[in-house]
Amino acid sequence: MQRRMLKSKIHRATVTSANLDYIGSISIDAELLATADVMVGEQVHVVNITNGARFETYAIAGAAGEVCLNGAAARLVQPGDSVIIISYADYCEAELAEYSPIVVHVGPGNAPVSEHVARELVGGPAHAFSDAVGA
Repeated sequence: MQRRMLKSKIHRATVTSANLDYIGSISIDAELLATADVMVGEQVHVVNITNGARFETYAIAGAAGEVCLNGAAARLVQPGDSVIIISYADYCEAELAEYSPIVVHVGPGNAPVSEHVARELVGGPAHAFSDAVGA
């Protein structure tokens, strides 16, 4: 059996711009993409903390500090909004023994301030994971 699980997330990034006329996607600082193990073209789920909107798109590499929603998704954010960018992956039961999601917290300018693998939280009480990483 396969299970879809959190692979990684960029927590509380700040939207720097929204470009309605671009063909789609979310432009994310290339360093953040690498730190969170998100590939260019990978599907991501975006949760807007500021207004509650949730949507899916795909990631492309952006300039340093950039988090820009492009295309139709630009209507769901405003510059300055706080967002969580989430990627998921499918794991077989055997892989779950080593399952370790990556959580990247960002600070001013969308610079990574901490990154950790949440391995110690997997397998604990049902609420431990969401409480510990602020899901």
